[in-house]
Amino acid sequence: MKIRATRQDFAIDAVIYTVLALLAIITMIPLLNIMAVSLSDSAKATAGLVTIYPLGLSFKTYETIFKDQAILTAAGVSLQRVFWALLINMAIVILASYPLSKTNKAFRSRGVYMWIVIGTMLFSPAIIPLFFTVRDLDMLGTVWALVIPGAVGQFYIILMLNYFRSIPAELEESASIDGASPWRRLFQIYVPLSKPIIATIALFVVVGHWNAYYDGLIFAIRTEDYPLQTYIQQLVVNYDTTIRDLEQVKSLLAVSNRSLTAAKLVVTMIPILVIYPFMQKYFISGIMLGSVKE
Repeated sequence: MKIRATRQDFAIDAVIYTVLALLAIITMIPLLNIMAVSLSDSAKATAGLVTIYPLGLSFKTYETIFKDQAILTAAGVSLQRVFWALLINMAIVILASYPLSKTNKAFRSRGVYMWIVIGTMLFSPAIIPLFFTVRDLDMLGTVWALVIPGAVGQFYIILMLNYFRSIPAELEESASIDGASPWRRLFQIYVPLSKPIIATIALFVVVGHWNAYYDGLIFAIRTEDYPLQTYIQQLVVNYDTTIRDLEQVKSLLAVSNRSLTAAKLVVTMIPILVIYPFMQKYFISGIMLGSVKE
């Protein structure tokens, strides 16, 4: 039976939509400002005249960026990092969550492993011992120094195991009676039924590694080892104003530091903005179903 909405329901909906619209506008203003600055004339951007739309439309900053070999190298490091992190994180999370989702009767040591998972969430390693460990393993200056230390996502394991527990146990029991091995039950029953939580965790991993910059400062040996966000962070913090030749003078006249930095920020946002709409349909159901119990 269809329930008719009252005037009070319409009023509440109107307030909710208005508040959400205001929050969306507040969230979008800094993004629009950065995009407008990146597309504006150098002088107007430097003078701080740009608000949320470009003044004196110019693409010089983007031409400059794509001629910069250093930013392309940093983007390559970030892409490698995201690829390997996604692969390794998801493999560890799925393989660790499956046995931990069983009962204590089915997996007698489960309690011990759960305490290890939760304990490492509460007490994360200090940065200096972590640095010496990475150095002793000869990983400094490699992409593995950015991927391996964070390869075991404890929070993701808890989300995943709770999602596995929401899958009817009868499915596994019937597969077991038919002779399916634990590997087959995992990859032919649990993984295909867990697409929402897998997509959600994959999005967390991709965004986290794409936006991370601090470990790049610690574990990189040369500037060429920097991931993209570390490279951008260094440009913003340590901008080199030394003029060396006539070409650099022309470049500074055509492109201001402010508009160039804004354009680089826009470029770093594009991959996440492209991925997110495709993952969004899985995001809410995945995070809600995996966030209860345990």
